[in-house]
Amino acid sequence: MKKKTSLYSVVILVAGIVVLLNLLSDTFFLRLDFTADKRYTLSKATKDILKNLNRPVTVKAYFTRDLPPNIATTRRDFKDLLTEYSRISHGMVQFTFIDPNQSPESEQEAVRSGVQPLIIDSREKDKIVQKKAYLGAVVQYGEKNDVIPLLQPGAPIEYYLSTSIKKLTVTDKPSVAFVQNCKAATITAMPQVNQAASVLNTTVPVYLSDSTSALESYLTAVFVDPQDSLPPYITRQFDQFLGKGGNLIIAFDRVNGNLSSGFPMGSSHNTGLEKWLKDKGIDVREDFVTDINCNHIGVRQQGLPFTISVAFPYFPNITTFADHPIVKGLEEVALPFASSIVYSGDSAHTWIPLAMTSEKSGRREVPVYFDINYQWKESDFPEKNLVVAGILKNNASPERKGQIMVVSSGKFCVNGEGENAVQLNPDNVNLLVNAIDYLNDQSGLIDLRTKTITSRPLKEISEGKRTFLKFFNFLFPVFLAIGYGIFRMERNRSLRIKRMEEDYV
Repeated sequence: MKKKTSLYSVVILVAGIVVLLNLLSDTFFLRLDFTADKRYTLSKATKDILKNLNRPVTVKAYFTRDLPPNIATTRRDFKDLLTEYSRISHGMVQFTFIDPNQSPESEQEAVRSGVQPLIIDSREKDKIVQKKAYLGAVVQYGEKNDVIPLLQPGAPIEYYLSTSIKKLTVTDKPSVAFVQNCKAATITAMPQVNQAASVLNTTVPVYLSDSTSALESYLTAVFVDPQDSLPPYITRQFDQFLGKGGNLIIAFDRVNGNLSSGFPMGSSHNTGLEKWLKDKGIDVREDFVTDINCNHIGVRQQGLPFTISVAFPYFPNITTFADHPIVKGLEEVALPFASSIVYSGDSAHTWIPLAMTSEKSGRREVPVYFDINYQWKESDFPEKNLVVAGILKNNASPERKGQIMVVSSGKFCVNGEGENAVQLNPDNVNLLVNAIDYLNDQSGLIDLRTKTITSRPLKEISEGKRTFLKFFNFLFPVFLAIGYGIFRMERNRSLRIKRMEEDYV
């Protein structure tokens, strides 16, 4: 009876400890992150955003349940992240999870909010079926809201969530100067860039003059597609701006392609900007980059009432990018009439190539005649990975100060105005806007774009070793169980024999 009472006491004590730990876990949250990429450790940028919230942020997460394991982990990771956000913000971040597949009303709510389904293959009852999967969220702050339409497995979830919260809560946006001298592209000629950049920044048109320095109050300046020669005071102000820690983004044409005349030609385009950059070691060469991966143009054939689409290698589609926050996640950027860039500077600076041509590309030095009917061959593309965009980092500055980013195509981000306006490829816009956010935001939020959940597969092994491991993993537990059974049987037999002895106590 005493033993039974003692057992009851132990059970009650253990149950009480479990209940107490559960109550404490609701109040105190602790997580140790032993992952190599610190995927479960919030960045300083995120913590600063959360600690400065003065109103609640509500996150409605639209996630389908019962997904394949490789996709279901996204829901778990997102929920863990929201729990951490709520803890850091002292409850200012509140969240709910809704499964749109549970009812037509929930699905309509998700779609109306901007969360779109992803069609995936799922195994049910030993057969593959297609089903809708929702993996998105709506972030609400007061009367404003922002949509995260889709979170792919392995996506930088913290970046998307923190950026969304910052979009809604930021009040004092940093300003970025768009220099308008020398017939450069105006903000009104770049409506897509202006709209995207204005989410986290205030875009301001700035005109430089010889008498005053209009860039002193800015951290980042943008100079896109100048047409006229630069007077000396502009490059002088650029030097002063960089010397004081300002950042400069330049996109310009080193060569000029004319397709509108009866004799389409490519020639050199000199504004003085190329000389100023070359003095800093950035040589934007006087050539046209060609690439087998290119855009098409419409050509009207003689005697035909319609145009035909022809591949035009002078309009390369860039798909090779560095592992850098500015170009992280970009898939394809069209750079019409781009030139190759070569760096020859000193060790005081570091040149980081950001965008390169494909494995089959080439160069044509000016002057060039554009033969639209030329049949291009693979032998016309003898070069590879020609740099068409890069950033020059000042080694003396540990922060993002005094940097120059150069893109060797001036019109890649320009829509144009009036009837000549065109819709740009989204990644063309993203390249410039990412650069602005990277250089103009010192919080380091954009660095989270590279914080993806990386798959780390096992290294390749020989076929013989693979076969051995397969059979070992299958047979070893079986033999282990049999061996343990034999051991138990022998031990029990030995124990029975001992009990049968006369002197056994």
